[in-house]
Amino acid sequence: MLQILNVTFPFFALVLCGYLAARRAILPLAAIPGLNSFVLYFAVPCMLFRFGSSTPIEQLLDINLALTYLLCALVLVAFVIAVTLRGRVGWNDAALGALVAAFPNTGFMGVPLLVALLGSAAAGPAIVTIAVDLVITSSLCVALSRLGSETAQGGHGALVAAKHALKGAAANPMPWAIVLGGLFSGFQLELPGLLMGTVTLLANAASPVALFTIGAVLARSQMQAANDSSHAVPWRTYVPVALVKLFLHPLLVLLVGVSAVNLGVEIDKFSLTVVVLVAALPSASNVSILAERFGADNGRIARIILISTAAAFFTFSGAVALLVGG
Repeated sequence: MLQILNVTFPFFALVLCGYLAARRAILPLAAIPGLNSFVLYFAVPCMLFRFGSSTPIEQLLDINLALTYLLCALVLVAFVIAVTLRGRVGWNDAALGALVAAFPNTGFMGVPLLVALLGSAAAGPAIVTIAVDLVITSSLCVALSRLGSETAQGGHGALVAAKHALKGAAANPMPWAIVLGGLFSGFQLELPGLLMGTVTLLANAASPVALFTIGAVLARSQMQAANDSSHAVPWRTYVPVALVKLFLHPLLVLLVGVSAVNLGVEIDKFSLTVVVLVAALPSASNVSILAERFGADNGRIARIILISTAAAFFTFSGAVALLVGG
């Protein structure tokens, strides 16, 4: 366990550094969008491209693994919506709350953390889950969030929202970096040395800057929610969702994955372990941006992300100890 903490502690410590920097005004809140843009449009795409181009193409096209992970995401989304869709929580908050429960922080945190823990072979299965979450899970939850709005009258709101969500996924550079990396892997291509050196520098910056930015984004979300005194956020509306993310999600992926293997579905044991650990990651911080864009209760979403990130230092390390050992 001590060996595992030696790997995981620096990652979560960087998140804490970003959080404290924003809370103490060492990092101006106005600077956070710039950091976020650097991570989203430069550093993380280069990291995903590098891992994708060096990963065997069959791992990136592991349909059985992708469908298993997708099935678990759909079940989790349906479950969270079913248990939260009542009273003050309408379709908008229930759907985006389901997204924050089913969408791990794989791109900014999971890939570098899992590679540090398990080696470069962990990148392939993790990249598969990123593609599923960015393209399918996010689009579905955004579409469901529109069911309770006035734009859903006539049955067109959800469809329009799904199209906009897919356009948003297409504008996200991370899926394209995965596709480009897969093409380089499949055709055994290589970038020229000078260009690859630039990509490597940006990829090396992805992990520390992304983790620091996660902490800053969490601090900003918490500060903004605290300044919004129009309504309180009862703990029972966000703590259970955080617990679902940290405990139910990885357990569901493990049970479904093992059951699929027992039924004869070809899923590599190592890949399944990686995907279970992906599910054990805290919630993706970018869901807060979606909540703000679509008018959901961002204070609730921010609290789910904050709690899951803080608690994941212990729960994720415990999951690694159980599945991999120290």
